Amino acid sequence: MLETLKLLLPALIPSWRFFDGVAPSPRIEFALLNSEMEMAEDWREFRPRPEKLNLASMMGRMIWNPRWNESLFLVSCAERLMDHPTEHSRREIIARIQAELKRKGVDAPLVQFRLVFLSRQEAEIVREITYTSPVYPS
Repeated sequence: MLETLKLLLPALIPSWRFFDGVAPSPRIEFALLNSEMEMAEDWREFRPRPEKLNLASMMGRMIWNPRWNESLFLVSCAERLMDHPTEHSRREIIARIQAELKRKGVDAPLVQFRLVFLSRQEAEIVREITYTSPVYPS
Protein backbone atom coordinates (compact mmCIF):
# COMPACT_ATOMS: atom_id res chain seq x y z
CA MET A 1 0.00 0.00 0.00
CA LEU A 2 2.82 2.39 0.87
CA GLU A 3 4.53 1.76 -2.48
CA THR A 4 1.31 2.58 -4.33
CA LEU A 5 0.98 5.83 -2.39
CA LYS A 6 4.59 6.76 -3.25
CA LEU A 7 3.81 6.28 -6.94
CA LEU A 8 0.51 8.13 -6.79
CA LEU A 9 1.61 11.13 -4.72
CA PRO A 10 3.77 12.83 -7.40
CA ALA A 11 0.86 12.67 -9.84
CA LEU A 12 -1.52 14.27 -7.36
CA ILE A 13 0.88 16.94 -6.10
CA PRO A 14 3.04 18.13 -9.01
CA SER A 15 6.41 19.68 -8.41
CA TRP A 16 7.45 22.99 -9.95
CA ARG A 17 10.80 21.35 -10.61
CA PHE A 18 9.01 19.44 -13.35
CA PHE A 19 9.41 22.48 -15.65
CA ASP A 20 12.77 23.46 -17.16
CA GLY A 21 11.88 27.13 -16.94
CA VAL A 22 8.96 29.47 -16.68
CA ALA A 23 8.41 31.68 -19.71
CA PRO A 24 5.47 33.24 -21.49
CA SER A 25 3.59 30.81 -23.67
CA PRO A 26 2.86 31.67 -27.27
CA ARG A 27 -0.59 32.76 -28.36
CA ILE A 28 -1.94 31.48 -31.62
CA GLU A 29 -3.61 34.02 -33.87
CA PHE A 30 -5.19 33.39 -37.25
CA ALA A 31 -6.32 35.45 -40.23
CA LEU A 32 -8.76 34.66 -43.00
CA LEU A 33 -7.61 35.44 -46.53
CA ASN A 34 -9.22 35.56 -49.97
CA SER A 35 -6.00 34.97 -51.95
CA GLU A 36 -2.41 33.91 -51.35
CA MET A 37 -1.20 37.35 -52.43
CA GLU A 38 -3.32 39.13 -49.79
CA MET A 39 -1.50 40.40 -46.70
CA ALA A 40 -3.23 39.34 -43.50
CA GLU A 41 -4.41 42.31 -41.45
CA ASP A 42 -7.30 41.12 -39.28
CA TRP A 43 -5.60 38.72 -36.87
CA ARG A 44 -7.79 37.04 -34.23
CA GLU A 45 -6.68 35.07 -31.22
CA PHE A 46 -7.48 31.38 -31.53
CA ARG A 47 -9.50 30.19 -28.54
CA PRO A 48 -9.05 33.24 -26.32
CA ARG A 49 -9.40 32.67 -22.61
CA PRO A 50 -12.62 33.92 -21.07
CA GLU A 51 -12.28 37.15 -19.12
CA LYS A 52 -14.52 35.92 -16.30
CA LEU A 53 -15.79 32.54 -15.12
CA ASN A 54 -18.41 31.92 -12.49
CA LEU A 55 -17.78 29.44 -9.70
CA ALA A 56 -19.94 26.71 -11.27
CA SER A 57 -18.00 26.94 -14.55
CA MET A 58 -14.68 26.79 -12.72
CA MET A 59 -15.73 23.71 -10.78
CA GLY A 60 -17.05 22.03 -13.92
CA ARG A 61 -13.83 22.75 -15.77
CA MET A 62 -11.83 21.03 -13.04
CA ILE A 63 -13.67 17.82 -13.85
CA TRP A 64 -14.35 18.02 -17.59
CA ASN A 65 -12.64 20.38 -20.01
CA PRO A 66 -11.49 18.67 -23.22
CA ARG A 67 -11.21 21.97 -25.15
CA TRP A 68 -8.74 23.31 -22.58
CA ASN A 69 -6.72 20.09 -22.79
CA GLU A 70 -6.59 20.48 -26.56
CA SER A 71 -5.59 24.14 -26.14
CA LEU A 72 -2.71 23.05 -23.89
CA PHE A 73 -1.66 20.59 -26.58
CA LEU A 74 -1.67 23.45 -29.11
CA VAL A 75 0.54 25.54 -26.82
CA SER A 76 2.91 22.59 -26.66
CA CYS A 77 2.89 22.37 -30.48
CA ALA A 78 3.55 26.12 -30.72
CA GLU A 79 6.47 25.89 -28.29
CA ARG A 80 7.93 22.98 -30.28
CA LEU A 81 7.46 24.97 -33.47
CA MET A 82 9.60 27.72 -31.96
CA ASP A 83 12.32 25.40 -30.67
CA HIS A 84 12.48 22.77 -33.42
CA PRO A 85 10.11 23.52 -36.31
CA THR A 86 8.43 20.42 -37.68
CA GLU A 87 5.65 19.86 -40.16
CA HIS A 88 3.83 17.85 -37.49
CA SER A 89 3.46 20.87 -35.21
CA ARG A 90 2.28 23.07 -38.09
CA ARG A 91 -0.23 20.42 -39.21
CA GLU A 92 -1.65 19.97 -35.71
CA ILE A 93 -2.19 23.70 -35.23
CA ILE A 94 -3.71 24.36 -38.65
CA ALA A 95 -5.94 21.27 -38.40
CA ARG A 96 -7.46 22.57 -35.15
CA ILE A 97 -7.99 26.04 -36.64
CA GLN A 98 -9.60 24.58 -39.78
CA ALA A 99 -11.90 22.35 -37.69
CA GLU A 100 -12.97 25.30 -35.53
CA LEU A 101 -13.72 27.44 -38.59
CA LYS A 102 -15.75 24.62 -40.10
CA ARG A 103 -17.62 24.07 -36.83
CA LYS A 104 -18.51 27.78 -36.67
CA GLY A 105 -19.51 27.86 -40.35
CA VAL A 106 -16.89 30.46 -41.29
CA ASP A 107 -16.55 30.63 -45.05
CA ALA A 108 -13.16 31.85 -46.25
CA PRO A 109 -10.94 30.22 -48.87
CA LEU A 110 -7.62 30.55 -47.03
CA VAL A 111 -6.27 30.81 -43.50
CA GLN A 112 -2.90 31.67 -41.99
CA PHE A 113 -1.68 31.53 -38.39
CA ARG A 114 1.09 33.13 -36.41
CA LEU A 115 2.61 32.82 -32.96
CA VAL A 116 2.75 35.86 -30.73
CA PHE A 117 4.52 36.28 -27.40
CA LEU A 118 3.35 38.93 -24.95
CA SER A 119 5.78 40.27 -22.41
CA ARG A 120 5.78 43.13 -19.97
CA GLN A 121 8.54 45.70 -20.27
CA GLU A 122 8.12 48.17 -17.45
CA ALA A 123 4.55 49.51 -17.73
CA GLU A 124 4.09 48.41 -21.33
CA ILE A 125 2.97 45.10 -22.85
CA VAL A 126 5.06 44.21 -25.89
CA ARG A 127 3.81 41.87 -28.64
CA GLU A 128 6.48 39.91 -30.46
CA ILE A 129 5.53 37.92 -33.56
CA THR A 130 7.86 34.95 -33.63
CA TYR A 131 6.42 32.79 -36.40
CA THR A 132 4.06 33.22 -39.35
CA SER A 133 2.83 30.14 -41.16
CA PRO A 134 2.34 29.56 -44.84
CA VAL A 135 -1.18 30.08 -46.21
CA TYR A 136 -3.46 27.04 -46.00
CA PRO A 137 -6.91 26.29 -47.42
CA SER A 138 -9.59 26.74 -44.78
